[in-house]
Amino acid sequence: MAVFVTHSEQETVELGIKMGKLLEAGDIVLLYGDLGAGKTVLTRGLVQGLGAKDVVTSPTYTLMHRYEGRVPIYHFDLYRLSEPDEVLDLGYEEFFYGDGVSIVEWPQRLEYLCPEEYVRVKIEIVGDGKRKIMVDAVGGRYSRFEKELRNI
Repeated sequence: MAVFVTHSEQETVELGIKMGKLLEAGDIVLLYGDLGAGKTVLTRGLVQGLGAKDVVTSPTYTLMHRYEGRVPIYHFDLYRLSEPDEVLDLGYEEFFYGDGVSIVEWPQRLEYLCPEEYVRVKIEIVGDGKRKIMVDAVGGRYSRFEKELRNI
């Protein structure tokens, strides 16, 4: 597990950019944290690191936004899901296991649909503007990511 501390929104975006540059087609990033922790801020950086120029906003009401970078980027916000089966209506498997990178806010709503391998990011508020960001690679697919992450 790698642990980072950011002291501003801009530092959180910059960390996301560095992480985004390490992601490849088929990768899944699950973002955990309370409301206001900075999940969408980190996503903004991940999307930039993946080469997209889009303005990133939380897809709370639409469940998913798609961005075009060096690979397609699928940004999910599952906060409003009342049960995991609702994500089946999105055809989530084609996004999770397809040709792009999936970034998921509130992944605990997936329950039994959670993938076996993914990058887990937990964000905690530790002060005014200060965030503790813990990144853990779950599964053998991400051993490369974990090694490269230690160098950023």
